[in-house]
Amino acid sequence: MDYKESKAPKTTITYNRDAIAKQTSNIYEAITIIAKRSEQIGSQLKEELTAKLKEFETHNEGLEEIFENKEQIEISKFYERLPKKTALAVEEWLNERIYYRNPDHTKKEE
Repeated sequence: MDYKESKAPKTTITYNRDAIAKQTSNIYEAITIIAKRSEQIGSQLKEELTAKLKEFETHNEGLEEIFENKEQIEISKFYERLPKKTALAVEEWLNERIYYRNPDHTKKEE
């Protein structure tokens, strides 16, 4: 998913509890699924940011030689302005773009 194009809120908002619990009929199960997806998003964004910042990495021996790279600063600021990983996960959940399965429910149906 392209998180840069997301319409997730950048600030904290209150969500409708019934809308979150609608897919699973259990608010706790829904929150667990959203939390797991949030961790996945966080790790993806961190890997992406680390890869982009690694391009500007310099290997200096002296601590007094610290260079400020404007491109590196702009990339960091861009990622700081993105919505939080939990907001992205909730948006995906409400738009039914998260696939999940519960093995306990599958066993009961058989």
